[in-house]
Parts: sequence; C-alpha cells; structure tokens
Amino acid sequence: MKKILLVCALLCSILIFGQEKSEAKQFWENLQKQCGKSFEGEVKEGAANDTFRDKKLVMHIRNCDENTIRIPFFVGEDKSRTWVLTYKNDRIQLKHDHRHEDGSEDKVTQYGGTASNSGSATLQFFPADQQTCNLLPNASANVWWITLDETSFTYNLRRIGSDRLFTVKFDLTKTVTTPSAPWGWKD
Repeated sequence: MKKILLVCALLCSILIFGQEKSEAKQFWENLQKQCGKSFEGEVKEGAANDTFRDKKLVMHIRNCDENTIRIPFFVGEDKSRTWVLTYKNDRIQLKHDHRHEDGSEDKVTQYGGTASNSGSATLQFFPADQQTCNLLPNASANVWWITLDETSFTYNLRRIGSDRLFTVKFDLTKTVTTPSAPWGWKD
C-alpha cells in the first residue's frame, strides 16, 4: 500500500511540474493583461534625431488574440508604426509593420525576428531573421528585445558591432488617453 501511495504521489508531482507555464507563455500572458491600455514612453538611449525629439511617444496595446498582439507605437502625429508579436510553438516573434497615411505598406516593413528560445517571463530577445536580412542587409546584425514587468515595458534595438542603440521605456503604472487608430486601421 505504501508503494502505491508513493507511486501516486510521484505521478501527481510529475503532472503538476509538467504543467508549469513556459517563460515565453508567462511573458505573453503578462503582456495580454495590458490589452486595450495606452502608455506614454520616453527615449532612454539613442535617437537624438528629429524623428523622436520633443514628440509625445505612446504605445497602445490595441489588439490581442490568442496568438497575436498588435501594439501601435505613436511618435507625435506619426501613426505609421505597429509592433506585431506572434506566439507560436513556445516562441515569440516580433515584426515591425510600417504604413503610410493611406494605410498602404511602406517599402520597409515586416522586418524583425523570432526568439531563439523561450526567454524569460520578463525579457524576450529577437535576433534579425532572414526576411529582415534580405530586406535590410545592414540590419542583419540587429537584435531587438522587450522587457516587461509590473511597472514598465521597454523596447530596445541594438545593432551588433556598432554604436547603434535605441531604447524607449513606457510607464505601465499610468495609462494615457488612447489615440485614434494607427494608419491602416479603422476604429
């Protein structure tokens, strides 16, 4: 009888441990909790050019379903950028969707990469994929990463082998007014 109870206890513990969520899944679910909310950010590193200088930076975690999260990133009145995250096979992919005001795709769009492992619940890395290398040969050494915790979401870009670094940090403790639809979307 003791052996049977021991075997049952062992099997139960295996089943419990076998059902733990992966780090990527935890990251995904934590980001989905913010769906529908908008947050203001600020550049922490890089981008001292006019594209971002003195502009209000807002991200809107606008669209979430089981496997896709779309996050428009507004730079002042420029509504051309959307980060598209996709969850598949315990990996997260990041793509950049760039649009013109009329909603048509920019010639430089759909670049990014897929995490090479499940990452952590607070950090996901995205090395440039082959599509990015083909589209933007100079970006073949790009690595993007996103950090996420209870108080902040940080989007980062580093071009390996160069001084290029860009970091924008969003304060998740304070929501802001949700902007109108990004270019190419309808409210």
